Amino acid sequence: MSAADGSFFRSRWVDPPDGVEVLEPGPLPAGFRAAGIACGMKPSGRLDLGLLACDSEDAASAALFTRNAIVAAPVEVARTGALGRLRAVVVNSGIANVGDGERGVEVARAMVSSAAAALGLEPQRVGVASTGVIGVGLDRDVVVSGIERIAGELSPGGGKVFAEAIMTTDRWPKHGSLAVALSAGTVRLCAQAKGAGMISPSFATMLCFVETDAAIDAVTLDRLLRAAVERSFERTSVDGQLSTNDSVFCLASGAAGVAVAPGTDDELAFAAALDALLRQLALEIVADGEGAERVARLLVRGSIEGVDLVARAVANSPLVKCALHGADPNWGRILAAAGQAVPDVDPAGVHLYIEDVQVARGGSAVALDDAARRRLRRRRGRGGRCRCGLRLRGR
Repeated sequence: MSAADGSFFRSRWVDPPDGVEVLEPGPLPAGFRAAGIACGMKPSGRLDLGLLACDSEDAASAALFTRNAIVAAPVEVARTGALGRLRAVVVNSGIANVGDGERGVEVARAMVSSAAAALGLEPQRVGVASTGVIGVGLDRDVVVSGIERIAGELSPGGGKVFAEAIMTTDRWPKHGSLAVALSAGTVRLCAQAKGAGMISPSFATMLCFVETDAAIDAVTLDRLLRAAVERSFERTSVDGQLSTNDSVFCLASGAAGVAVAPGTDDELAFAAALDALLRQLALEIVADGEGAERVARLLVRGSIEGVDLVARAVANSPLVKCALHGADPNWGRILAAAGQAVPDVDPAGVHLYIEDVQVARGGSAVALDDAARRRLRRRRGRGGRCRCGLRLRGR
């Protein structure tokens, strides 16, 4: 990922908001430090432990977790923390810490207490996350030893290595950094994410960590994070599987001395930047999905009651995904998936476009030129550069 040339927003479906500048992704916002090391949890010997810390005593935060009934031990432990006042998050990759019973919970708690001790924090102000293989025990001594070591590696420029440390089957690190111009000055907004397998709407399988040096209260931060996640990670689909470990943490240090007050233009500008940042990262997660060859966006127009049902039915359809993967503009599969979501729809009011090519009108075929086929033959690029668009419109 390059930096100030604006290439972070590689997708044609995400435009950088006004007043936003793309920065190098390594340096973190003021008041933050991060690090990533290898401590032996991955057989490959690659980076497998990350630590993110905020130096501000008055830091505000927000966190969201998977809605799967079966959750990882770190999710169970993280939910009990002071989610509006977090100052650090410790995360390991390679082993998900799922299915290890009370021992797994104890290891997750040990990760929290070790990070808290190393940073001089209350344990309630430390979050924890894990990602990797399910059903494999996480060695307590190995991870605790790693946490004791990584605390000495923390750096304001550690965002890039932190992003690499949270990867599992990801083929590239996913991170971005923005400068957001507000009325009283400029704030920084950064994020690091991972995700490739077990991707489903209703929270993509992923970890995401967001940092900002804006001064913003926890209630407002939580509200803005939920809205941005709903428009980004909540709307992705690769394999339709909901993970046990999904977690999003957002921390605000306030170190820039620039406030984001609720109900102001500054709040709107900050929210737009957060939304764009997470939407681009969501597209990168989809583009990096295990076995993914193409990225498609589905745009549904119709009644408020039906659009979400139709969008999710089409996006989750194995037959639609098979057609996209095979570069086959099989519009019948798309309409069939839509019809099962809203069985009372009038076919005469249904129209389907692939890119700008109309392939069905009133539920019936329209002569298809080669433009749509050529579009579908393009393979996905890093960050979702190669893609196709599907538009389904109803009266």
